[in-house]
Amino acid sequence: MSLLRPWLPALLAATACLSLPGPLLAATPPGGPLPPQLLGLEAALNSETPGALAAVLEPSPALAPASFETRRRLLRERFPDARWQVLPGPTLSDGRSSVTLRVSGSRSEGPFAYRLLAEQVLALGTSGSRFSAQEVIKESSILRSGKGDLKVSVLIPDAVLTGQRYDVDVVFDEPLNGAVAAGGIAAVTPAQVAALESPEMRLSALGGGGLFKNVQAPDQPGGQTWAVLLIHPDGIVSASKRVRVVSTPAALKL
Repeated sequence: MSLLRPWLPALLAATACLSLPGPLLAATPPGGPLPPQLLGLEAALNSETPGALAAVLEPSPALAPASFETRRRLLRERFPDARWQVLPGPTLSDGRSSVTLRVSGSRSEGPFAYRLLAEQVLALGTSGSRFSAQEVIKESSILRSGKGDLKVSVLIPDAVLTGQRYDVDVVFDEPLNGAVAAGGIAAVTPAQVAALESPEMRLSALGGGGLFKNVQAPDQPGGQTWAVLLIHPDGIVSASKRVRVVSTPAALKL
């Protein structure tokens, strides 16, 4: 079938609005009401004021708050009602606490209505009253069209070992019952992630109720990002997920 590009720039913009390089500092404890720093982050992400993120991000040679403002503006252009939510995340296996950053939004385009949900689990570091570092623990996003939510399962692991072979599967939760569906899976390069670019994706007819791909992790720790596109008579599903690539079995756990 013809080459198509999924809505990956919007999905990556949703999950990449906060990307702070640098050494990881003490994380915020989970549970209870959000502390002022996290309330400030949530308010800045949802603010209509240009430059709002600069008040909560610590500038550095490797960190330019303006770039995150650009990503946020890109997402808002595509999803005008986009809203960010900051929530306490799970306690990590090494004792650190984490934060869940979630964004949702919708848009209409002709007869089609699209709904976006994206989420990151982060361990954050602070410098004074501003955030100065992060580690991305989990990252995923999904975009749907259609009157109802087409039920699919994205069966991609959160973390794998270096050099490991693993499955990247996406399946319809309900039988196709004769419906004609198509889909594709493509790896997203680090350069495409940084530039919010979509990979080319070749779609093929689905006869088994889903997409099934066996892949190999790189030999060095880091991450792999996958983009998925499913087309069904009841709607379209476009998803992305980042897989952490780690060097030790202990690092596979949250």
